[in-house]
Amino acid sequence: MVTQYAISGSTAREIAASVERGVADGALGPGATLPPVRRLADELGVSPGTAATAYKELRRRGIVVTRGRGGTVVAAAPPVASRRPPKVPGGLRDLAGGHPDPRLLPALVPPSRLSPGARSHRSTPRLARLEDVVRGWLRPDGVPVEHVTFAHGALDLIGRLLSVELRPGDAVAMEDPGYHHLLDLVTALGLRSVPVAVDDEGMRPDALRAALRAGARAVVCSPRGQNPYGGCFSAARRSALLAVLREEPDVLVVENDHASAVADVPLRTLASGGLARWVHVRTVSKFLGADLRWAAAACDATTLARHDGRLLLTSGWVSHLLQETVHGLMTDEDTRALVSRARETYARRRTALLRELTDRGIAAHGVSGMNVWVPVADESAVVNGLRSYGWWVAAGARFRLSSGPGVRISVAGLEPAEAVRLASDFAAVLGESEATYGG
Repeated sequence: MVTQYAISGSTAREIAASVERGVADGALGPGATLPPVRRLADELGVSPGTAATAYKELRRRGIVVTRGRGGTVVAAAPPVASRRPPKVPGGLRDLAGGHPDPRLLPALVPPSRLSPGARSHRSTPRLARLEDVVRGWLRPDGVPVEHVTFAHGALDLIGRLLSVELRPGDAVAMEDPGYHHLLDLVTALGLRSVPVAVDDEGMRPDALRAALRAGARAVVCSPRGQNPYGGCFSAARRSALLAVLREEPDVLVVENDHASAVADVPLRTLASGGLARWVHVRTVSKFLGADLRWAAAACDATTLARHDGRLLLTSGWVSHLLQETVHGLMTDEDTRALVSRARETYARRRTALLRELTDRGIAAHGVSGMNVWVPVADESAVVNGLRSYGWWVAAGARFRLSSGPGVRISVAGLEPAEAVRLASDFAAVLGESEATYGG
């Protein structure tokens, strides 16, 4: 017998805190419906205004959402605890994590000398020699490098910018399907995600225009290696997107080039398109190591001032020890050779799986990056079916806003010989669940 969670409290703050505890403890799961305002007020002996204020605060913080006649429900990814992917069952081959192959990462060796003595990190937050390396990294791809800055990873930088630029309730145009941590971040900031459909060339211009007309004040997109779909901008797609974005010059465009050095396709950046507000973000986690929580960004002057101003008031700067480590790796010839080998290896592994799936009549997407997206009719049937064959893949639900179902397969560690067996097992699973899959 299911027992309904009992919300308590006599003030708006207490009621909101009670709901938050229920969400954090798991008693109120994603999609759980909360009582209507008047009924909750009657149950708690408070005024409807008090209950309404509590719900308003919960909406502002992204813990609940209102669905019109559908009532108020717990958000899909409420920002009261870290939403982690399901634990990989024992004995299964993990193709859900999205992590790089550890064998293709350099050894992380901290700098031999620690920061000598006291110095003003706030007055010199970035190492000049690392700035020079970053400019040399971005410039050949056509990214303007007059203004650069650092952060503790892409999510840190994007979250900081969105919190400075927007207010709770504002809309952000997001790729659909898209990177689930970014989708969760937007919700956690109390912002609204407006889905923008993607294809093999990235964001679709018509869908982006619709999102901007719906009031989106920022756009977050990936120019290549899009996660999970794998799209990358063609020259024609870049031009079409720029034409749409120039119609809304006040919109902040965030370009997340997370795959960068291990992407096996050229960068066609929006950053060089003459936009008024833009930022191009790159991290090193996919090719130097996830523990290097560092990102570089190039942006317009206004965006630089707003980002660095907020950074100064919070963490202040990115650790100089971290910067020294990144600089050492990015200027090391052996590391550069390893990164080049990783780029070629990931491309070969992804291509092998796509070929094997295609040969079996299974449509899949992944023209760049480290993932393959396979549209399916029933995610659970496919995930559980592949589990019975020893594979663990990611259900697409956490990547989607309004797009159709699918599964994401991370190919970073998948050898071509394994791709043959996986594709064969995938075809078998679809055959076993033909009634569900085929509709």
